[in-house]
Amino acid sequence: MVKIVDHGTWQPGAADEGLHVPGQEQLWNESYYFDFAAPDGSIGGYVRLGLYPNWQRAWYWACVVQPGRPTVLLADNAAPLPAPGTTDVATASYTASQSITEPFAMASLSLDASASELPDPAAAYGKLAAARPVGLGLDLAWTTAGGVYPYKDLPRYEIPCRVEGTVRLDGREIGIAGWGERDHSWGERDWWRVSWLWTSGRLEDGTSFHGMQANIGFAIPWPSFATTTAGQLSHLNGFSAHTEFGDDDFPVQSRLRLAVAPMTVVPLAFAPVVMTSPDGRTSHFPRAMCRFTADDGRTGYGWTEWNQPPGWADHGWSYLADPDEPGP
Repeated sequence: MVKIVDHGTWQPGAADEGLHVPGQEQLWNESYYFDFAAPDGSIGGYVRLGLYPNWQRAWYWACVVQPGRPTVLLADNAAPLPAPGTTDVATASYTASQSITEPFAMASLSLDASASELPDPAAAYGKLAAARPVGLGLDLAWTTAGGVYPYKDLPRYEIPCRVEGTVRLDGREIGIAGWGERDHSWGERDWWRVSWLWTSGRLEDGTSFHGMQANIGFAIPWPSFATTTAGQLSHLNGFSAHTEFGDDDFPVQSRLRLAVAPMTVVPLAFAPVVMTSPDGRTSHFPRAMCRFTADDGRTGYGWTEWNQPPGWADHGWSYLADPDEPGP
């Protein structure tokens, strides 16, 4: 039986792995994320399906990255909504499906697409139509490894996973036997209001971890967890981060205050996306496969994202508390 961490506020049930009744907000969103990274950081990728029923569209993103090679990216922010009761998306250039094979234990997805090859990831913020088209296929399964972590006060949960399957990339077939995380959330999501950092990874000794920080002007104990090497998932006493950005606004590195171990995050390969709001505002989203280096010397790989809405640089990215300070 898969363990679900109990915060004393809400407990997701098997039905929560499925779709939820939309709220009334225009930006009410239901989101499924799936990411993965090879144990040596040689390849990674992620898929996101975001449903905006009150905006009459879906967002579908998929990518594969390999350090030193062009990013392969599909980013469709005007996809048709899936048929009622399903999460399948089909357009002239791709077909995508996903399923929860066993609630909280296993999920799988498939994709057959024409994607864009980006030697410079920043081209994702422009017109992808000018990029070279390449074939992208995914047949992957996420098997829970450690338990389920629900956020304390939000309808959202994160699941560290073993990820296995096949990537088809521009005529090549690549076997995947790595690690990653999947998450599911629902509710209003305004990408153009608040900046944030979200991160998850796995260290070489088998410790998986996750943390999230929204930049709201002051520090609070943000959600975080870690698994032991034996696979036991536990809530941690808060999380905070500090990020340095380059002149191109892409993150150079982040320092994480995580109870399991303070660590440094360095992006290895970016797969960014740009989002435009209903009223025309834009937000940049430089998501990246990263290398994590704990202060005690352990290393590992995973994914980190930095949401950059209008005015993001003034939001404050320096809430890194003293690692020895007791958490709540």
